[in-house]
Amino acid sequence: MFILLFNQFFFPDSAATSQLLADLAGDLAAEGHSVRVICGRGGYAKANVGDVPGVTVVRTRALPFGHGALARLVSYVSYLCGAIWFGLRGERPDVVLSLTTPPLLSLVAWLVTALRGGRYFIWEMDLYPDIAIDLGVLRADSWFTRTLGWALDRVRRRAAGVIVVGESMRERLLRRGIPSDRIHVAENWADSNDIQPRRFPPNDTLTVLYSGNLGLAHDVATLCGALQALAADARFRFIFAGGGPRREALEQFCAQRQVRNAEFRGYSQRHELTDSLAACHVGLVTQKPETVGAVVPSKLYGLMAAGRPILYVGPATGTPARLIRQFACGWRVEPGDVEGLVAILGWLSEHPDEIQDAGQRAYAAFEAHYDRPAGVQRIGRIIGVNLHSSVAVSLQS
Repeated sequence: MFILLFNQFFFPDSAATSQLLADLAGDLAAEGHSVRVICGRGGYAKANVGDVPGVTVVRTRALPFGHGALARLVSYVSYLCGAIWFGLRGERPDVVLSLTTPPLLSLVAWLVTALRGGRYFIWEMDLYPDIAIDLGVLRADSWFTRTLGWALDRVRRRAAGVIVVGESMRERLLRRGIPSDRIHVAENWADSNDIQPRRFPPNDTLTVLYSGNLGLAHDVATLCGALQALAADARFRFIFAGGGPRREALEQFCAQRQVRNAEFRGYSQRHELTDSLAACHVGLVTQKPETVGAVVPSKLYGLMAAGRPILYVGPATGTPARLIRQFACGWRVEPGDVEGLVAILGWLSEHPDEIQDAGQRAYAAFEAHYDRPAGVQRIGRIIGVNLHSSVAVSLQS
């Protein structure tokens, strides 16, 4: 079977969508399928090196990605043009799967299937235009937003299937009028080839890790309040590893307020993730309430793979909150509740046994539901491709 995949970011780029798509593409190729990925030249966060064995990667001449609005728009448009050009060439696909970076990519992939044939699926990592409305980038009542929403929903209704990464995202699409039989929930995953549990650090200092992108959908205000309150408290250590559009502002805040127990690191390569995640006692995940269902944080699966419990600053309806309740693998604080966040951190610093027990439960849940073989099998079943649980292609350098 010939499978055509679209996303602006692909391995070795370290964007979450890049790594998930690389896992799927590698396992499809290992099963003997012909896999072609049409992507850009990276630029989001290139921390990895190497290739995905067996996968043909076509990199368009997209302009470099930038976090500024104009740079991002220009990069998006240039990639979309290249995606159309290469998508209409080569072998006729049996299956076409597009992610949602950039936002209009589903329209491009639908056009390719309309002209070339094949069954078309959308893998919704971020829900548009909802996320742009939630973050104040677009006005809900503008003609542009309404037209964009109509066009994207029309493609969703014509797709063979729409894959969403959480129940809250499914509920959003139902409210948009997408038929329930078109929508399939397939939660994201982490790879146990890259991340294994390690011994917890010494208990003299509670180390809290935020690993990955710090973007516009993440609650930073509550975090800043807690950092300022604990700036001189030697019981705590905060590590921010990764990048994103809010990273620089947080770093400046810590410098200005003399938060000396916070440190900032870059992205880790996949083979470094075990050591990076093992440096903490608790993994931090944040989300703004208005973005629930438009985005689903994926960083929690890597924390679970490392055997680390989750501290979620976000609403009770978010996917991390649901997993915390279901598996008793962490704690939740309501956005804006700085005192509550400071209090739970203080309690955790005094109860290291509770942290380790919650970490063990997190890892058990990961093993049962969120390891790479289970994750790619979920996607494979939806698009009509069998993937054996034993298949897992290493992407380490």
